[in-house]
Amino acid sequence: MSSPKVWFITGASSGFGRSMTEYALNQGDIVVATLRKPQVLSDLAARYSADKLLVLKVDVTKQEDIDEAFARTRSAFGRLDVVFNNAGYGIITEIEGTPDDKARELFDTNFWGATNVSRAAVKFFREVNEAGKGGTILQLSSVAGFNALPGLSYYAATKHALEGFSDGLAKELPASWNINICIIEPGAFHTNGMKGAVVLPQHPAYADKSFAGSVLRQMLEGVVFGGDADKFTRTVYEVVQGGNIPKRLPMGLDAFEMLNLRIENLKMTVDETKAWSADLKRADGGVEIIVPV
Repeated sequence: MSSPKVWFITGASSGFGRSMTEYALNQGDIVVATLRKPQVLSDLAARYSADKLLVLKVDVTKQEDIDEAFARTRSAFGRLDVVFNNAGYGIITEIEGTPDDKARELFDTNFWGATNVSRAAVKFFREVNEAGKGGTILQLSSVAGFNALPGLSYYAATKHALEGFSDGLAKELPASWNINICIIEPGAFHTNGMKGAVVLPQHPAYADKSFAGSVLRQMLEGVVFGGDADKFTRTVYEVVQGGNIPKRLPMGLDAFEMLNLRIENLKMTVDETKAWSADLKRADGGVEIIVPV
């Protein structure tokens, strides 16, 4: 019988983070649940002993919180298997209606928070776990990470950035370290984490109800998305247990529809624009750099 995995989960207070925390514990695994308000998990802390659940106050925008959380994980369990990089939120409004400070705060959490947790995780997997054991980082992105949505442009930008970072990180890591990076791209799942979205006033220039941003606002009012968050976490857990970790994991048939649309658009771009690159080389040659992918 395999030993229980140790999970490090950010944003464990609600949504996918809370669901994954509960499911992993229910499966007999160990969870380090990190969140800004630990009291939110008081019910779970009362049900599980300290050798099964470690609840830590972590604001992912603070490097000292991240460092302390990984140090506490090492002290408590001496190893780590999976990081579920989930902390984040969305801003709903047009780009022109988004104040700079709000956009920067969003990046501080969704991008810098996630990437700084990733850096700490890689170091832990390499230097604390036994040599070659490695670990898995699950990066919670979104369909917006490959297909931006109107009214969610800055949110999409954070996820595009996280995907670029994760793709690059995966290519930098040598196979001998055995560290897997999986970019998870969920479609529309109903979670209580939706309450954490910041809805800003609409920019008056975009108030026409036929505009894309207005349509999105109307659609999101009181919406109950069709995706089941608990089925999502159960499936992600099974993927991890199976050991064959994909580099990307779109989740939900709606995610695949949007991904196929993106693929079709990219193919169309190639067909329509390739001819413009047919004669762009220097006359005296030069060296072509082939970058490993």
